[in-house]
Amino acid sequence: MVAFRSRASPLIMLLGAILFFSSQVLAISAVLGVDLGTEYIKAALVKPGIPLDIVLTKDSRRKETSAVAFKPSRGGPQEGQFPERLYGSDAMALSARFPSEVYPNLKTLLGLTIDDPVVQEYAARYPALQLQTHDVRGTAAFKSNAVTADQEAWLVEELLAMQLQSVQKNAELAAGDGTTVRSIVLTVPPFFTTDEKRAIQSAAELAGFKVLSLISDGLAVGLNYATSRVFPNINEGAKPEYHMVFDMGAGSTKASVMKFQSRNVKDIGKFNKTIQEVQLMGSGWDRTLGGDNLNTLIVNDMITQFVDSKGAKKVSATEVGIRGHGRAMAKLNKEAERVRHVLSANQKTGASFEGLYEDVDFKYQLSRADFEVMSEAHAQRVAVTIHDALKKAGLDIGDLDSVILHGGASRTPFVQKALEKIVGSPDRLRSNVNSDEAAVFGAGFRAAELSPSFRVKEIRVSEGSAYPIGMSWMSGGQEQSERIWSAVSPIGGPAKEYTFTEDKDFTATFWQQVGDDHKDVKTFTTKNLTATMASFKEAHPTCADQGPQFRITAKLNSENGEIEITRAAVGCEVVVKEGFVDGVKNLFGFGKKDQEPLEEGEDAKPEPADDKDAKADASSAAAESASAKTADAESTGSSEELKPEVQKLEVVSIPVDITVSNLGIPELTKDQLSKTKDRLKAFTVSDRARLAREEALNKLEGFTYRVRDLLEDEAFIAASTEVERTNLGTKSSTISEWLYDDGAEATKDELKAKLKELQDLASPIQKRSEESAKRPELLTKLKDTLSKTFEFLDATRKSISDYDKWHADHPAESADAASSAKDPAETPADDFVGLEDDAKAPTMEDVLEERGPVPPLYKLEDLVDLEKLSKTTDEWLKELEPKQDSLPSTADPVLLIKDLEAKLQKIESMSKELSLKSVRNFMGKSKKTEKEKKKPKKANNNKAQEKQSIKVGDQSFTAEELEEMINNMSEGDWEKVSEDFKREEAAKHKPKEASGHDEL
Repeated sequence: MVAFRSRASPLIMLLGAILFFSSQVLAISAVLGVDLGTEYIKAALVKPGIPLDIVLTKDSRRKETSAVAFKPSRGGPQEGQFPERLYGSDAMALSARFPSEVYPNLKTLLGLTIDDPVVQEYAARYPALQLQTHDVRGTAAFKSNAVTADQEAWLVEELLAMQLQSVQKNAELAAGDGTTVRSIVLTVPPFFTTDEKRAIQSAAELAGFKVLSLISDGLAVGLNYATSRVFPNINEGAKPEYHMVFDMGAGSTKASVMKFQSRNVKDIGKFNKTIQEVQLMGSGWDRTLGGDNLNTLIVNDMITQFVDSKGAKKVSATEVGIRGHGRAMAKLNKEAERVRHVLSANQKTGASFEGLYEDVDFKYQLSRADFEVMSEAHAQRVAVTIHDALKKAGLDIGDLDSVILHGGASRTPFVQKALEKIVGSPDRLRSNVNSDEAAVFGAGFRAAELSPSFRVKEIRVSEGSAYPIGMSWMSGGQEQSERIWSAVSPIGGPAKEYTFTEDKDFTATFWQQVGDDHKDVKTFTTKNLTATMASFKEAHPTCADQGPQFRITAKLNSENGEIEITRAAVGCEVVVKEGFVDGVKNLFGFGKKDQEPLEEGEDAKPEPADDKDAKADASSAAAESASAKTADAESTGSSEELKPEVQKLEVVSIPVDITVSNLGIPELTKDQLSKTKDRLKAFTVSDRARLAREEALNKLEGFTYRVRDLLEDEAFIAASTEVERTNLGTKSSTISEWLYDDGAEATKDELKAKLKELQDLASPIQKRSEESAKRPELLTKLKDTLSKTFEFLDATRKSISDYDKWHADHPAESADAASSAKDPAETPADDFVGLEDDAKAPTMEDVLEERGPVPPLYKLEDLVDLEKLSKTTDEWLKELEPKQDSLPSTADPVLLIKDLEAKLQKIESMSKELSLKSVRNFMGKSKKTEKEKKKPKKANNNKAQEKQSIKVGDQSFTAEELEEMINNMSEGDWEKVSEDFKREEAAKHKPKEASGHDEL
């Protein structure tokens, strides 16, 4: 038998590498953690290079009011158009004017049917909203008058998706660099059912997010608490810490008991590492105890006092009438929340309403003592929530190390008193956690932990399903039901296997126990169980007596707690005979499961090459011996030598096809989902079009004001005729009047057309004015540049000519100079050899007489392009300047600023390039000369002094520094550099003045 080893194709390997690296690049993106509260939404952004930080709103606030509003258009809804959307505090500001178009606190409605008490209470709190029942799903939907009548009612998920898109936009602005934010972790209350979790996931997906995970509010706070702390190590005998997070927000109250500890786990290789663990052991909740519920107490008191007031009695105001009045309830809800917040720090406060109902004014007063009397029943509900959490966790109040406060309503004085009474000591109440932002920071940390782009402190978290989960099915004509997971079974934990006795196709349903009700959440149906059972029994008759069994394996998804069926199969233990190949393997000791493994540190040693033949002979002999023994046994009939045929049991399984579908509130179909996404996209396109129209309107309105200023500007008047100014003023006045009449509803194209009409009249005059103001300065600069350029060219040509003429007239001196340069060793080392005490210093003329003129920096061919450009520019200027001078100030110019700037820029650029070329040539010659010299140099550890440099003025530069300096020069500075080079060359040829030896 020949063994073949599979080998991957090079092309496959290359494609795999490309896919790997591209996936890593795409994975490096920002992630978002969102604390989706009832009253406020908070978001935390994590991006490579940017630490975990709060996403600010457009008003630079750290949290956004959870509300969206549609601002009705002036002319009413138009076909194909959507109204302006406002978010947060801007949306709530419209609640008094348009109470039917403001949608706050939508989180409480997710995944609930219209007849749920929570939905009914919401409808009573906001009577102006047109709450409807969705035809298919039975959930709440909102009809809006800000859109056309043919538009369907807005789903709660749609409205919440709009708010998440607003958060996403703010996050992308904070991330910058065109970063897109698509991955998100959302906080949810621990009491959210499967239907509610699906609803919040649908809202996030409609907004364009990929949900990495859902995390309960309490666990998010606990995760944030653990990021900056180290807990006792249970491997060292320490006991874990137990803390409770008491979270009282606007919509509900939650208590979460968590265990904090650290442990040692195996790391890479033989190393261990210490990790932190946070486990949510149990939660208690009150779905209606929160800030909104406390606000309702104040609203009820306000209505009672208003109905009893004299003004209300004059208009026969009733409680039913006020509760059904949208604007009045919007004002009362807004003031009730403000009053509650003030009472947390003050003993008494009040509110004043102007024209609350039927133009009746109302003043309201409330003290903290009266408010606490109204809230006595609510204070008792706090204790119930805490005890429920402790009961599920199996702990007593004394087992808690502390109670961590979270949520704005937890600051209410009577709530603090109730907590102190329950825990026994105010010292155990921890207020050192950010009660507003701890949950969002925990969600952001979780998002970074789940993203492959980030590496964070390892903190392992786990939480239960919150509700018991079981399964029901029909067996033998009777309904069977069994609980599989408890309320504290960890999601993402080990999968569970369940065995059925059914041998024919059937249907089973998973349910979630909410209170005393079993809510169906998922179902599966076998498709080929009957046929699979029959074929299994036929293929494996040894299992027929025992009976094959149908098994499923299921687990709770770690991201959202959904039930996942990972395997469905028919299986049984069957008898398998030991085959010939297995016998041969056992004979030679291969593949036997009872072989002793190597001890740690013991290595299998390779066989020496010389022993291979010997071992082969030994194996052959062993085989012959075994054959001989078998033959002897058969001939003698000995039963001791003959062993029975080896049999073993093996589990054999065959997969079964099943169909799985979700139950509960019907999910959006593909067509409905596509239609909903298209409507959200159309709304976004409408927003962009509206913003573009507003921008066009602002530009047009701003330009009308600009025209008024121009008509009074002296330069503008000088550049225009009376007729032009009259036409411009008339047109501007006409358009201004149009803006306040028909222009208010004009389209973007109409506004742009009106702006163009004004610009066509004003722009030519503005151009003349600007040209007249800037031309003289540019003209002078160009003339000066040309003059200096011509001087430079003349001087350079003369320098080249003088140099060539001198060398032509003094061939001997030139040869001597060349010989001296080639043999620098003949030059006296002592600069003072041959000098007398009364030696006279040679003059520049003496140097020129002896050594000739300074070598030029350029050649004649280097000057050709600059000379040609300068001449053509000068000719162009001489042609157009007289024409421009002859034109009146109201005529269009012929000598334009852009042309002058272009000509000047060309000359300066060419001059810089020429100067840079001379520097390169000079440095090249200097380096060559230094290489030719063989004089010994003193050692110098300063590397900067070893670089070739040139002195310009009083400073020295390397070639790279000079090149950068010249590239940054402007306005003819290159001429100064050229002059410095000339002076430097002259100074090199000028000897030092001689002086007496006594001075030396």
